[in-house]
Amino acid sequence: MVEKCHGNHPNAFARTELMFGTPAVRKLAGTRVAIVGVGGVGGWCAESLVRSGIGNFILIDPDAVNETNLNRQLVATTATIGQRKIAVLAARMKAINPNCEIQTFEAAYTAETAAQFGLEMCDYVVDAIDSVTDKVALIRHVLGLADTTLFSSMGAALKTNPSEIKVSAFQKIAGDGLARALRNRFRATGGIPQKKWTCVWSAEQRQNLGHAPQPDEIAPIDAHKARINGTIAHLPALFGFTLAGAVVNHALGVS
Repeated sequence: MVEKCHGNHPNAFARTELMFGTPAVRKLAGTRVAIVGVGGVGGWCAESLVRSGIGNFILIDPDAVNETNLNRQLVATTATIGQRKIAVLAARMKAINPNCEIQTFEAAYTAETAAQFGLEMCDYVVDAIDSVTDKVALIRHVLGLADTTLFSSMGAALKTNPSEIKVSAFQKIAGDGLARALRNRFRATGGIPQKKWTCVWSAEQRQNLGHAPQPDEIAPIDAHKARINGTIAHLPALFGFTLAGAVVNHALGVS
């Protein structure tokens, strides 16, 4: 049994140890993961990673929980509305594994803020942001780091079918709207990176059918978006869990 892996709860990772062995549990405990964006996809990814025994995290997100998050985000309850997402998530993660180390940044990742987060110290970066400009900056930054592996989420909105979710290199994505927008931005800013990185995506395409929120009906952080798309809980969660699985499998050399 892995000693002191979970404070006063030494059996917390017993099932993980049973599946992968003691060295693997120790490897996960020593792995550092940055999650950029802890909303619909990133929050569920963090939940899975901390329960898998990842021991070191950097969480980056500028937002507070708002009412429109209640239908899909792990951090969102009626009790947490108005609280910072990273604070809510970090408290939950520490309640699951008190021994995990968590560094939080209440800030947006941008080209201008990139240097402050220490991503070069991470084994993995999970890209779960939806701003095309910032996503391009993050991808270029992390792909330039020698010892850090990147996993990216494409668009989880306007999708309902779990069987359509795929994992592939960005260069092989077809039919995902966010990937299309990223390609356009890459081409306009120096070209698509030649180095490959793994993405979670779906080609499923649905249309918004309900009432379109007005600027005074949505959170200020959403007001700048060109369009607010409909989303249901299970798709962002499954994107997040799939990203977490990619991180764990890569860390342990599981194919």
